[in-house]
Amino acid sequence: MQRILLIEDEASIARFIELELKHEGFAVTVCTDGREGLLAAQRESFDMLLVDVMLPGLNGIEICRRIRKASDVPIILVTARDAVMDRVGGLDAGADDYIVKPFAIEELLARIRTILRRTQPKDVLVIEGITIDRTAHSVSAQGQVIELTKTEYDLLLFLAMHHSQVCTREQILTAVWGFDTEVETNVVDVYIRHLRTKLGVFATIETVRGVGYVMRQ
Repeated sequence: MQRILLIEDEASIARFIELELKHEGFAVTVCTDGREGLLAAQRESFDMLLVDVMLPGLNGIEICRRIRKASDVPIILVTARDAVMDRVGGLDAGADDYIVKPFAIEELLARIRTILRRTQPKDVLVIEGITIDRTAHSVSAQGQVIELTKTEYDLLLFLAMHHSQVCTREQILTAVWGFDTEVETNVVDVYIRHLRTKLGVFATIETVRGVGYVMRQ
């Protein structure tokens, strides 16, 4: 599970963002003071930082500057200030992105997903609530390993690598079972059912009636 550090002093905003991130499958640590947040970022390992600019103790731009001396962890600044110089200052301090309050939570989530896709190791895929490690040939959700057979794993990997694309049963058969397979297309449906059972609430494989299947990011 990917970890996000949220440094935000407004309790209602922090709680709202925390709940939305947890709903999306992230583990969230919340700090309400700039110095406390900086210490957390330096002591623990996070996949992303969401940092408010106006914070007690230490402002968000200074946090960015100090973090960048030792880490390239992705940072999104969250602020109520929309002046050009404020945005430039945040980006020059090392932030990867900048979002202005008030914002739609969907926009924040999209920015988080975009940056994480860009920065995640190429041998690791993260889609919905699951992590696929192609080097270890493993699948996990919330830190728990999901046991899959080789065929189930190959099927999941194919759908994940083509996320948001509708894959026909014929395409899946060719990719997972091979060009010269004599397996019938209804076997795909059987394995999709197996996968759905094992993935549970962590990932959704949608049926596109009359066509095939799709996983969406």
